[in-house]
Amino acid sequence: MKIIYLILCVMFLVFAGLQLNDPDPIHWVLAYLAIAISCALVAFGKYPKWWLWGVTIVFGVWMLIASPAFFRWVQEGFPNIAGQMEDSRPIIEETREFLGLLIAFIVMLTLALPKRTVRS
Repeated sequence: MKIIYLILCVMFLVFAGLQLNDPDPIHWVLAYLAIAISCALVAFGKYPKWWLWGVTIVFGVWMLIASPAFFRWVQEGFPNIAGQMEDSRPIIEETREFLGLLIAFIVMLTLALPKRTVRS
């Protein structure tokens, strides 16, 4: 598992770097750095549960705030969000942000939940 957490750490560091080109980079860079730090802490077994749950809750609330755009996208019949963003179609950026938050939330929830071992 340590390797998976380290791969996730590097992946979220790359995501943070890619956000530097975004019009609103600060909160996205900090968000992805928080996940990268969390993955590294879990990989080395040195993590406070309050940190993991705190970051998870922040992403959960942020995702709920961003969810109306996702539901508008669903109501519109899942229009293409892979193309070029347009000022006239903010739903593209908003839906991408929601999906990014969903991924972040799932990763953080996985890190925060207690690990259960299966006994044979």
